[in-house]
Amino acid sequence: MTLSRRGVLGLAGAVGSAGAMGALGAAGPAGTAGAVGTVGAVGSAGATAAPGAAGATGASAPRAAGRVRTGFERLAADGYAVLAGQKVGVVTNPTGITPDARHLVDVLHADGRVDLVAVFGPEHGFRGTAQAGDSEGASRDPASGLPVYDTYDKSGQRLADVFTAAGIDTVVFDIQDVGARFYTYIWTLYDCMRAAALAGKAVVVLDRPNPVGGRRAAGPVLERPYASFVGREPIALAHGMTAAELARLFNGEFLGASPVRLTTVAMSGWRRGSFFGETGLPWVPPSPNMPTPDTALAYAGTCLFEGTNLSEGRGTTTPFEVLGAEGIDRRWAEAANALGLPGVWFREAYFTPTFSKHMGKVCGGVRLIVHDRDAFDPVRAGVGLLVTARRVWSGFGWRPDHWIDRLTGSDRVRKLIDAGAGVEEVAGDWAAGLARFEAVRARYLLYP
Repeated sequence: MTLSRRGVLGLAGAVGSAGAMGALGAAGPAGTAGAVGTVGAVGSAGATAAPGAAGATGASAPRAAGRVRTGFERLAADGYAVLAGQKVGVVTNPTGITPDARHLVDVLHADGRVDLVAVFGPEHGFRGTAQAGDSEGASRDPASGLPVYDTYDKSGQRLADVFTAAGIDTVVFDIQDVGARFYTYIWTLYDCMRAAALAGKAVVVLDRPNPVGGRRAAGPVLERPYASFVGREPIALAHGMTAAELARLFNGEFLGASPVRLTTVAMSGWRRGSFFGETGLPWVPPSPNMPTPDTALAYAGTCLFEGTNLSEGRGTTTPFEVLGAEGIDRRWAEAANALGLPGVWFREAYFTPTFSKHMGKVCGGVRLIVHDRDAFDPVRAGVGLLVTARRVWSGFGWRPDHWIDRLTGSDRVRKLIDAGAGVEEVAGDWAAGLARFEAVRARYLLYP
């Protein structure tokens, strides 16, 4: 998802003028009474209930039929009332499905109550066929006949012009996220919100679960000089939020004097401690190298290896769960296990990538086995693997463009590891910034 340099180049015009992380608390939450726009679930136009409250958001309603009900399901159950009388464009990809695996574009197109006029594809494309750092371009959907516009690498006025050309009134966002700052779909949402505000359009966010849970945030908070398409604004590396919660935070903290008219349609039945396998929903890979929820569980830590000369497992059947390079042997797994990181074991592994780094070469390395999801901290695990790989393999190196700094959000993790710091010292360095983010994050949460 984050491999291309195009994400850095696409920053122009996208990053706002809000202050540094310490100033995040200056603006009030977008969901409070009197704030700009309409933020809430179906049936709660106007102010939003306090996080976790029953009623307005529906977030704390009992689980129906033993599974989570997505924002799209709740939108449909309400007769698409929030879309009435509007020309609608949908930002989505293959993950935008109903529980019986129909795509929401097909459902909306067939329903006379919705005037769906356009589809917008993110990185990887509407149909999800493109690899990291690429998209499918503009096309026409053969099933519905609708025009498909490409949003990738577009932001600011350029993206606003796309919305204007499409002839829409409202942008609907429905994409499955995986909970990591550098997974670009959340920044597609951010860019769409900014562009919609510029173009005078409304935004409706249909919520889906954070597949790795949402009990806490983890890892370093982005520093603004390192902003890019893999991190536009200062949030934690593992943000612990859903798309709707992030939209509320973006609107309240980062869009400054130009917030968008925002409606968030919450899920029912989701709890912050739930992992994807507990939702009862079908999993569709959000991108070509995110095949399972287990991949998502490791991703916030192991994607850091995109910033090194080791393979992050692309070109294997278990990307981001296996890591390695030519010349690495069992000593790496032994060193990683010796750290005693909670919730995870590291197994000696060998693999041959079919594409990407070390293509066609036998790589030695590690396989992550998460045995306690509640205890597992993917960011600490990723840092532990970076620390030990550097210690045991003389061939270790950072990508020459210091992509690791974009992924971690500053140069501090790289410099600390190069100086010989251990996991606890590196994590201690980001603790204060993370605590500040947690305090701001808490004001935008919708679920208990």
